[in-house]
Amino acid sequence: MRIITNRIKQYMESAALLKAIIDNAIDGIITINGRGIVESINPASCKLFLYTPEEVIGNNISMLMPPPYKEQHDEYIARYQRTREPHIIGIGREVTGLRKDGTTFPFRLAVSEVPYAERKIFAGFIHDLSREKEAEEQLKEYATHLEELVENRTYALKETVTALQQAKEEVSFSLVKEKELGQLKSRFVSMASHEFRTPLSAVQLSASLIEKYALPYDNENIRKHVAKIKGSVGILTGILNDFLSLEKLEAGKVEVSCTPFDLVKFSEEITEELQLVAKQNQSIIYQHTGTASLVSLDPNLLRHCVTNLIGNAIKYSGENTFIEFNTEIGQERCVITIRDNGIGIPEADQKHLFEAFFRAHNTGNIPGTGLGLNIVARYASLMDGSVDFKSNVNQGTLFTITFPIA
Repeated sequence: MRIITNRIKQYMESAALLKAIIDNAIDGIITINGRGIVESINPASCKLFLYTPEEVIGNNISMLMPPPYKEQHDEYIARYQRTREPHIIGIGREVTGLRKDGTTFPFRLAVSEVPYAERKIFAGFIHDLSREKEAEEQLKEYATHLEELVENRTYALKETVTALQQAKEEVSFSLVKEKELGQLKSRFVSMASHEFRTPLSAVQLSASLIEKYALPYDNENIRKHVAKIKGSVGILTGILNDFLSLEKLEAGKVEVSCTPFDLVKFSEEITEELQLVAKQNQSIIYQHTGTASLVSLDPNLLRHCVTNLIGNAIKYSGENTFIEFNTEIGQERCVITIRDNGIGIPEADQKHLFEAFFRAHNTGNIPGTGLGLNIVARYASLMDGSVDFKSNVNQGTLFTITFPIA
């Protein structure tokens, strides 16, 4: 009797455990008999189909199937009974369930035959695939979006490559034309420089001879016009020199030849030369600071820089004025400054001052090409130097050229 009691107790415990497992299973579990009538349904299934157990138990399982599964479920069961192949009914198959509210959802169905109390029942295991399908749809949409994006980007890239190719061809064509134009300009400048210098030299010589032959007549008008001729020749010669210098710089033909020389003697000679062309009562005052006087620079390029800056100081300053010309040689650098008290440079024009062909707006009728300061800056740079300035309108300008001491 005790043995029977223990067995009954074990059976009851096993049944309770089985019921607890079924009731708490994540997947749905439904059992049906051989005619397709539902005998049990666990809470997970009720949650999936939105039915209570009382609404399902005792009814045909087809109530949980949408068309065409509803019409075919009896054939599924009959086929299973004939062939004993569970996969025909749906092991691992994806099928569609019908909820109480009429909506459907996908699930994976597995069916097992379970012998029970001298009869056979069928247990269906239902795994909801709603989230997986949603994820798949999202992935498909994302993949489609990526494909469209890649296609659009590829198309845009092709257009960009085509545009770049066209731009490259245009740039190549422009470079060829620019090279041809540069060569033409170089030939013209060289030819013009040579052809203009010859008649200018003749004019200069003729003016000097006229001045010499007119001395016995002591005619003020002759002297005045001869001076105008010489002045005009000087201006044209300066313009030709500027164009020729620019052409050499653009062509890379300017060679720097640094050699040691006496900066003080060099500067005194320039001061004497330019004092002769200064305006009435204009004085160029030269001063050197320091005991050293030797520097290693290109004297020809430096002469051009200094004479241009002092020439500008003469040109843009009035009569009865002073032009300060200073040099200084220290341990690390050589500094050259030219200061005048002329018309100055407007603040709005200062940022463009070293650009080729640029002239300040307050120069008026004062002659010039706008090339001088551009050439000065580039010559100084070729000698590893730099040019700076400070200026105020009607108060004058200070130019500073600085070279490092090797």
